[in-house]
Amino acid sequence: MKKGLEGSNSEQLLESVVEGIRSKKGKNIVSLDLREIDSAVCDFYVICSGDSSTHVAGIVAGVEEEVRTQLKDKPWHVEGLGNAEWVLLDYVNI
Repeated sequence: MKKGLEGSNSEQLLESVVEGIRSKKGKNIVSLDLREIDSAVCDFYVICSGDSSTHVAGIVAGVEEEVRTQLKDKPWHVEGLGNAEWVLLDYVNI
């Protein structure tokens, strides 16, 4: 079963997500390509860190803004933003 966007669309989303993180000085950015794993629930998994809850919230805003501007897309689900110790942005395939 194929997940999410096809081919280059998924890669474009990945580029926008990473650029959004970089624009807000996110740290330790790691991108995992899971497309070769049949049981994976997404195509890519991106992890980064911030220095404070304010920084984490800023990173979230940067990712959402970049993806919205470049691809006219928004997260399917957002979790953890209340205290911003950790945040999950679910773009289905990323």
